[in-house]
Amino acid sequence: MSKLSIFNRRSFLKTSALSVVALSAGLVLPKLSAFASAAKLHNNPLAIPALDMGTKQGNKTIFNLEIQNGETEFFKGVKTKTRGVNGALLGPTLRMKNGDDVQLNVKNSIGETTTLHWHGLHIPAKYDGGPHQPIKHGETWSPEFTIMQKAANFWYHPHLMGKTAEHVWQGIAGMIIVDDEESEKLSLPKEYGVDDIPLVLQDRRFFKDGSMTYKPSRHDIMAGMIGDVPLANGTIEPYFEAKKQLLRLRLLNGANASIYELAFSDNRSFKQIATDGSMLEKPYEINSIILSPGERAEIVVDVSGGNNFMLLSKPVEGGGMMGGGMGSGMMGGSSSREEYGIPFNFLEIRPAENFQKSPSIPSKLTNINWLDEKQVDKERSFLMSMQMGPMAMLGSGKSHTINGKSMDMKRIDETIKLDDIEIWELSNDSNFAHPFHVHDVQFQILSRNGKKPHAGERGLKDTVLVNPNEIVRFIAKFDDFADEKYPYMYHCHILEHEDAGMMGQFLVV
Repeated sequence: MSKLSIFNRRSFLKTSALSVVALSAGLVLPKLSAFASAAKLHNNPLAIPALDMGTKQGNKTIFNLEIQNGETEFFKGVKTKTRGVNGALLGPTLRMKNGDDVQLNVKNSIGETTTLHWHGLHIPAKYDGGPHQPIKHGETWSPEFTIMQKAANFWYHPHLMGKTAEHVWQGIAGMIIVDDEESEKLSLPKEYGVDDIPLVLQDRRFFKDGSMTYKPSRHDIMAGMIGDVPLANGTIEPYFEAKKQLLRLRLLNGANASIYELAFSDNRSFKQIATDGSMLEKPYEINSIILSPGERAEIVVDVSGGNNFMLLSKPVEGGGMMGGGMGSGMMGGSSSREEYGIPFNFLEIRPAENFQKSPSIPSKLTNINWLDEKQVDKERSFLMSMQMGPMAMLGSGKSHTINGKSMDMKRIDETIKLDDIEIWELSNDSNFAHPFHVHDVQFQILSRNGKKPHAGERGLKDTVLVNPNEIVRFIAKFDDFADEKYPYMYHCHILEHEDAGMMGQFLVV
């Protein structure tokens, strides 16, 4: 698969250093080569988010969610202030089915205004949970909508204007699993928490006192806030005992800015079965997968072989811009993270001695209704740019732009006709890769620099990574929902870039 185009950060970051110190002996990250074997290197059981199926009330399924403050013990005996949903850190996995009528009662108890956005869901703009739907402290917001998705994995997180990065960093996020009749019939691992595992992958910085306070530097505004401690479902150094032969991992890059190239420490292959908004039409066998912030993928791995192994983020070939490497190495004098040889070790997988055999996964997963380029009503272009220099690092003015404009809540950037099919052309003239996310629709990638996307991107998507000097084209239909008052967003999903202005909004009328 294609490798990232990486910005040489030597001249930009050579004088900076992370204001981070891992907690003495309480944190020792194993230094594996990219394909070293794992031998019980992690000490903490993987936290599995609670599964929330909602409560039936008549024809509706009700979910009650409270955004709250809390404390989390990342390191033994040390309490860290965090935020979560229905708990101290992260939130439950919400499970829904295509066609369900749902109501989500979201109470805000954190002492300041926030929002909760349903990332990837095709829903009315007034219920989208973006910056136009703020929830003040003490208030409850109750959006109602029908689930209109193919089986896939989505997620929820804050989306308050100028505060998205901080609130996500503090821990407010969770996964949404959508099922449909087609997926329920497939012979795939399905036992939640046993052979079907949600994995929220993130990285954070910790100070000497154990805090992970959000204090971005000027460089962080420019490059995105990157941590040097990896977490899976909020767990540091987690392990998971696999009791069945096939393990299904629902991967979410929930980081503020890091791009992860995920692989296994023994270089074993796995099968990708889904992307952001749908399953792939057939499994795609690979050895690594790149996920940028906001992207999701489902993979199935065979744990056979008898040895423990690690899910890790490899050093990205060609350097380390925002690829998920160790933060301290990232801020040093070298432009290549590969020189450090320290990948993120997210999860140690320990096959049980007598694991249960699993049936083979099917060769056919779904059918996708591919949109026809000949039926396109309009084409639009979006150029992501960043101003370099001191003002850019402050995130002020017009340092982070799309089509030369920074986000303005009072300005509608694009107006789209209901039921139109459009092609959007995304380009990036900055030296940083940008994951572009669009609300409301799932799109289909047409090309990268004129070439067809690889098989792992041949599904429905809502977030796509656009590398420097790259042009990505996608096609989407804007159907079902029109609203002349409430807009949807499109933006870079590096959250510091979004907060600094790399975002626009559109109406469907």
